[in-house]
This record gives sequence, C-alpha cells and structure tokens, in this order.
Amino acid sequence: MAIYTESEARDLLSRVLAFSKADECEANLDGSIAGNIRYARNTVSTSGVVSDVNLAVQSSFGKRVGVATINEFDDASLEKVVRRSEELARLAPENEEFMPNLGPAEYDSVDAWSESTAGVTPEDRAEAADASIAPSKANDLVAAGFLNDAKGFNAVMNSSGMFAYHRSTNVDFTVTIRTSDGRGSGWATRDYNDIDKLDTGTASAIAIQKAKDSVDTREMEPGKYTVILEPAASVTLLGNMAGNMGQRAADEGRSFLSKKAPEGEELPEDAPRNRVGEKLFDERVTIWSDPQHPEVPTAPWSGDGAPVGKTMWIENGVVKTLPNSRYWAEKTGVPYVPTAYTGGGLFGGGQQMIMAGGDASLEDMIRDTRRGVLVTRLWYIRQLDPQTLLYTGLTRDGTFYIEDGEIKYPIKNFRFNESPIVMLNNIEELGKPVRINGSMIPPMKIRDFTFSSLSDAV
Repeated sequence: MAIYTESEARDLLSRVLAFSKADECEANLDGSIAGNIRYARNTVSTSGVVSDVNLAVQSSFGKRVGVATINEFDDASLEKVVRRSEELARLAPENEEFMPNLGPAEYDSVDAWSESTAGVTPEDRAEAADASIAPSKANDLVAAGFLNDAKGFNAVMNSSGMFAYHRSTNVDFTVTIRTSDGRGSGWATRDYNDIDKLDTGTASAIAIQKAKDSVDTREMEPGKYTVILEPAASVTLLGNMAGNMGQRAADEGRSFLSKKAPEGEELPEDAPRNRVGEKLFDERVTIWSDPQHPEVPTAPWSGDGAPVGKTMWIENGVVKTLPNSRYWAEKTGVPYVPTAYTGGGLFGGGQQMIMAGGDASLEDMIRDTRRGVLVTRLWYIRQLDPQTLLYTGLTRDGTFYIEDGEIKYPIKNFRFNESPIVMLNNIEELGKPVRINGSMIPPMKIRDFTFSSLSDAV
C-alpha cells in the first residue's frame, strides 16, 4: 500500500466523516512501508517488506463510544466501518471520563522525512548487512544483526473540524558479534531518520572490538562501583522513569512522584498530590521533549490531535511538568500536557527524551576515570518497586574494568539493583548526548551504582 500524502489523507478522512450520524466522530489513518534484513552466523536469514494502512473510526453518542477498524477504503467499506462504530457506541456503557472532540488547531512544522530512507532498496539493505558480516568473518567472529527501515504517516480528523497530518522515516540497526567460541561478545545499535547517517561497518567495528576485548573475563566482587554507562545502558532506565511520570498516577499515590504525608498522618485535602516543583535530582539533570529537535523529530500533535511543542519535564534537577490526559487536567484544574503521537501509551509509545549533557566524549570520560566499570548496555530489566522505581537486570556484551584512565581488562557480567532516581542523584560527569532509541542521551559517570551479584551471561 502507498504512503498517503496530506491531501490524500484529508480526502479519505473527509469521506469517512461524511457517512457519520453520531454526535461526534473521529477517524485515524495510519500507514507504513517497512523493509528489513536479518542475519545470523554471518549469513542473511530473512529479508522482506511489510506494508499496511489502517483506518480506525470512533463514534460517540453522548458519553457512549465505539471504535471499529478497517483497511479497505472503497465507499461501501468506509460506510460499513462507520456504521459498525456507531452500533458499538450504542451498545457501550457510558464512559465517565469521556472528553468531547478538540477543534481546529495550528501545528508546528516538523521535518522527520528523509528521501534517502524512503528510497531504500533490497540491494541497499544487502550492502548494509555485508558491511557488518564481511569484517566479522575476516576476524573469525560471528555476527547476528537486524536492519529495519520504514516510511510512514499518521493522520487524524474529527467532526469538529480538527485535522492533523505527519509523515516520517526511520531506520534501526542492531548487531551482536561474538567470538567463535562464545566467550566474547560485542554489541552496537544505531537509529536515525536519515539512512545516510547510518554506517553499519563503523557500528560493527565497535562491536567487533568489544567482542575481541571481552574474552577471558575476570571476576569482581559485587558491590557499589563508579560506572560509566554508555547511552544504551541508561536509556531504558530513563525511559522507564519517564513512563512513570504521569500526573494521575502521582496524584493517586501510585508513583515515585506522589506526595507522601508524614508517617501516621494524612495529607490535607488542599495539599499538593504530586511533587511538581521539587528538586529530586542532581542540578545537572535537565530532560525535555521537542518535536522540532533536528536529530530526533516527532509528530507535533498528540493522539487526540492536540498541538505539542517543546516541553520541559525536569530542569536543573527540579520536576517541572507531568503529562496528563484531558480528563485528568480538567478534574484537577491544571493545564493539559499532551505528548507527541508515536503509537500509543502515556507518552505516545516510544517516548522522546532529550537530556542535557556535557562536551566530553565517551573516550574522554574513560580517560578521566581513576577506577570504574564501563557498561555497554543493560538487559532484561524488570521493576522491583514502583514507588522507588527500583529495577533489576544484567550487564551484557562488554563490561570492562577501568583504571587510571585506561580499560584494563574485561570483567564478568553483573546483575544490578538500581533506581534511576538514585542514579540521577549520583552523577559525577555527563558526556555529549547521542541519539539512541529516538532520544538524545549522554554517557554518564555514576558513583555508587549497585551490582548485586555476578552473571554467567556474556
């Protein structure tokens, strides 16, 4: 299926709304064409293209809402899906948190589209895979990787006159390279909107070196260590924290941002229910989102079509803003804080985070470290305590001991028990932010990072 232009999306959604007999109607149109190539044991195993366009229609009668979906767009099919959504709405119970449609709005211009990425061919993917496989073979190593490139669009229109459209491209690459005996492992990942920025050979060279260097690990006792976390090692912990920053969960006492009364007491009725305005992190911690950021652009509107601009979540260690829903904003008398649409969830799915850092590279940070542990990435992360955001997981694919500014030797992997809240209060140094998983995250030097036990994984 094709990627719809803004004009084509508008025309199709207008046809949908013309069939509506509901009090209110909203139609969402999403489509993508994604190509991929996968390899393992230095051999391509699969490649293909997935293409789809889906339409979701939401009809409401009062506070009763029904949703139906379809991927056929002739007039008969469009009328059928509208009628089905109306039938479901009449059968549905009233939704006490129902909010009426938003009206027309102005949106910032965001360029998240790359013609180079949109034009990727199977031959391009094969060359990208070969740039990773060939050097692995030459070094008697074993590579396994996956590359996925996609172009897509999202559009929403409602019966109150609102229309929003966004198109984007993206490419993701990840590779694991191991020694033939399985004792050493290296890993790298890259993601961009523009595939011209992707060099799978350069990324694989990092994984190759780590695979070679991680053989013959030595054991270190579990405990608290100064660590340098590469961006891949911290991005999931930070993303988990961001996903737990919702205002409603905080107000209802279910998150680390809930206001707590002294033991044995209750909060007064008029007391704040959340910790907005409090300094909870090191003053160097500043995290925001911005749809117009040139390295990590996102849609300038939320899932309900509300305009989204630059939003400061944490500034100089102080919690500034919490995302919420229109219902909860109205209920609590605070402004509605929407987040960019990227596929669902409180922050719209894969939330964009931009974290301030410094000017140092990862290599600079290693040179400035007297004793510490370099962590390539964290894996198999699971939550232990939602109130403190305590997580556990494992280091993987290259963990190294640093002494006097040099990597001395590889060490056996650890299980960690740590909270991003504690982590962001134990900062010694922040490096230069780089793009990872659609966010901008700096390498971090953290003191007293807790390793609880050893792991046999490589």
